[in-house]
Amino acid sequence: MTESSLLHVSKNSWENEVIKSQLPVFVDFWAEWCGPCRMVGPAVEQLSKTLQGKVKVVKVNVDENQEIAIQYGIQSIPSLLLFKDGKEIARTIGAAPKESYQKFIEDSLSKA
Repeated sequence: MTESSLLHVSKNSWENEVIKSQLPVFVDFWAEWCGPCRMVGPAVEQLSKTLQGKVKVVKVNVDENQEIAIQYGIQSIPSLLLFKDGKEIARTIGAAPKESYQKFIEDSLSKA
């Protein structure tokens, strides 16, 4: 599994892919040089398959999309934000296994 199979969102596609999405969206803010971000890649990839049809999973490279990172106050990476109906409803920071992210998403959506 490679990270490239996930949708990489830019400032040009952010509105359509995240804000206007009918599904909740789990956004992985990452950078190429970030070791923990690279470790998280496979977990995020697996999540996209596990949650297919329920939650959209996308990635945002903070080096290429600084405006989005600044807009959402991303100061540490990996930062993973959950959006529902165009609004951030939860965030988690740091590397974790797939199961932890999945529980985070499910718990956050049940409270939203």
